[in-house]
Amino acid sequence: MAENTLTAEKVQTTRDATPAPAPRGAATGRRQSPAAHLAAEMAGLGERSEGAVALQELAFAVQAGLRARPGTPSAEALEKVLGLPLPTGVGQVSGDPLGQHVVWMSPDEFLAVDVSREQAPGDTDALEQALEGLPGQAVDLSANRTILELTGPRARQVLEKGCHVDLHPRAFAVGTAVVTQLGPVPVVLHRYAEGGFRVYPRASFADYLVRWILDASEEYCHEEVL
Repeated sequence: MAENTLTAEKVQTTRDATPAPAPRGAATGRRQSPAAHLAAEMAGLGERSEGAVALQELAFAVQAGLRARPGTPSAEALEKVLGLPLPTGVGQVSGDPLGQHVVWMSPDEFLAVDVSREQAPGDTDALEQALEGLPGQAVDLSANRTILELTGPRARQVLEKGCHVDLHPRAFAVGTAVVTQLGPVPVVLHRYAEGGFRVYPRASFADYLVRWILDASEEYCHEEVL
């Protein structure tokens, strides 16, 4: 599995040292992210839990669905455009978790993601052109899923309340991503840092899943009863 030694604290430090991006998760003109209406509830979680768990939406991140068999001219053409190798096995992620990276979905299916910027028209044009005359596919999936970022020392425990995967670090190390379920919702789950997870639900399930996570986090918003 891909090596990754990021901690949630390092991730936050890196973000604090870079210019703040335009607000994400809020309505922009006619564009509104799937969980924008729950932005206040998500923003309040970190304060209510005193940092035990925090939740935010990485709205409008670039997402491209790729189909190509590794080791073929199609895969090589995509890798040349991406500047990254395609992952070769279950759970693997290549690239920068704070920027552009590629998630393994199945033996010939991948999800290219860039969380450092918002999707714009034409983002997949170069990938589509690279496959011209070759078997394979590159499709803009940015509107298909949103990304929910869960961080904090209790993030894993929150997810363990409804995840079908063993999330202990021995089984689900930093740099691992899988297709699984959280509660009843199919998701892509990526552990991008020691205390940081990204959950990719389809847009139509975002409202339900945000509310599920908020409810699952509620016990960490109150003093422990001994």
